[in-house]
Amino acid sequence: MSTATRKSPLTDWTVIVPVVALIALILSWGRELPGFAVALVALCLAGAVLAAVHHAEVVAHRVGEPFGSLVLAVAVTVIEVALIVTLMADGGDKTASLARDTVFAAVMITCNGIVGLSLLVGALRNRVAVFNAEGSGAALATVATLAVLSLVLPTFTTSKPGPEFSTAQLTFAAVASLALYGLFIAVQTVRHRDYFLPVATGAAASGGTGATGGDGGGGAEGDGGGDGDHAEPPTVRATLISLGLLLVALVAVVGDAKSVSPAIEAGVAKAGLPNAVVGVIIALLVLAPETLAAVNAARRDRVQTSLNLGYGSAIASIGLTIPAIALASIWLSGPLLLGLGPIHMVLLALTVVVSALTIAPGRATLLQGGVHLVVLAAYLFLAVSP
Repeated sequence: MSTATRKSPLTDWTVIVPVVALIALILSWGRELPGFAVALVALCLAGAVLAAVHHAEVVAHRVGEPFGSLVLAVAVTVIEVALIVTLMADGGDKTASLARDTVFAAVMITCNGIVGLSLLVGALRNRVAVFNAEGSGAALATVATLAVLSLVLPTFTTSKPGPEFSTAQLTFAAVASLALYGLFIAVQTVRHRDYFLPVATGAAASGGTGATGGDGGGGAEGDGGGDGDHAEPPTVRATLISLGLLLVALVAVVGDAKSVSPAIEAGVAKAGLPNAVVGVIIALLVLAPETLAAVNAARRDRVQTSLNLGYGSAIASIGLTIPAIALASIWLSGPLLLGLGPIHMVLLALTVVVSALTIAPGRATLLQGGVHLVVLAAYLFLAVSP
């Protein structure tokens, strides 16, 4: 297509939709919305999710892996933290467990939903989905440690009654979470970056699942990467524009989710469902951009990128949320319930065991993807019917 006939970037839907979604956020913020307005905001939210995925892929193409998946994971998580703190500040005692419910939902959705869908799509395309066991295993170990320190231990500590940390324990959990998150980022992006790069499908299929199969610049896995993997990277100007629009889209996603959250809470209460379902729905909405981006990467034979997104989002969700909640607890009134119940601890243990068995070989089939999705389905069902 010639320059003369090419559509102006200012009329592209990926530019217009985030702006419209942000306007919807501004107009709806702090107001009680009627039914039709909730539907319009929800429509804007869906469009902002799709636009966020597009701009995240533009940025990722420019900076390469693993930085591309890191940008989306951190951006979404930072805004998710702001949403949780805002809801807790407005909700009082009834939101005491919101941080726990949302973070645990994020862990289950990323480690079972995003990972399961990515492995399923990758295996459907090439019969076997391949990835770096070293990098994915390190990420899984970090997720498991963060989840146990922040979400399991509060159930068993005795300094305070109930599934709560004392002030000293919460401070330790926050510092440990930040330290582990920082260490993981250093390993992922500097010291062992090759562990998180895509694997050549041919090498892995013949038994080479290690980092030596990765390309030095984060290129496509296999031969079927598609045109996007071989196209020229976007210019610095285009990347910066996409980065700005990505942030706008993510603010709109989380803000619009907050705008419709009263309707969600009312619907959950009217249906007689547990209050924890609100955290599940919020996590599903907020993680939609990462889910779509991960599935798109798997369709292009870049399963390692999908796993980077899944496990990276789980690590960021715990590693950034717990310190932020610990800081916010200084002025937030009411209890802060972080400890999981028995059902959720069983599901977390099952997720860790299944994930370890999936990651260890460095390759997975349809079965592994299906197992992860069944675990997620069990979590969602038990959230509705505990």
